[in-house]
Amino acid sequence: MTISKIKAVAFDLDGLMFDTEKNNYRVNCELMRRRGREYTDELCQAVMGTPPKASFMMMIQWYSLNDAWQEMQKESDAIFLKLIEEEGVEPMPGLFELLNEIERRKIPKCICTSNTPYFARLILDAYNMAPRFDFILTSQDIVHGKPNPEVYLKAAERFEIEPSSLMVFEDSVQGSLAARSAGAFTVVVLADHNKTQHFPHASRIVHQLNAPEILGILTRSFLQREV
Repeated sequence: MTISKIKAVAFDLDGLMFDTEKNNYRVNCELMRRRGREYTDELCQAVMGTPPKASFMMMIQWYSLNDAWQEMQKESDAIFLKLIEEEGVEPMPGLFELLNEIERRKIPKCICTSNTPYFARLILDAYNMAPRFDFILTSQDIVHGKPNPEVYLKAAERFEIEPSSLMVFEDSVQGSLAARSAGAFTVVVLADHNKTQHFPHASRIVHQLNAPEILGILTRSFLQREV
């Protein structure tokens, strides 16, 4: 795609903006431990980036559990909430620098997360982040979760732009496939939790959010729009 077409930016949340994947991993390890099962790396990679229902259904099918996914979600939420209250959550490297640059250029931005509204707000409120975004789409706002492109198509529609004019930041295979399927310029940020995954469909792959290459793309896009 032509970078001069970029008119808005969309962020995933978990593992992309904030280092919540280690908490999710610990929560799911505990869920499986209570059931005499192991939360393997293979299962972790399979559920990463999927909405809550899909994640729990996959765990149930993986081990032929008798649990209802709704009960597993309640149990998971309680464990996750305790971890957040006790330990907080850390922003991913380069987050605030990137947000500052986007805001300096007055580029619209949003969050598109597979998380629930409650936990999305809980995470964002730790740094009073919600007011910095034009809108936030969560699992409650969509019918089909990632890797379905619905959430990013909705984001482009809310911005009143073509999906090809949307730059998306993602960290999971499911999320990046959703962005790419929507036709967005897809930036994958590598970190410890996803460094073994493969992203041949990504428009760009970087190692932190404020990578000079991405800031350069946003700068050139901004300047060309102003001409």
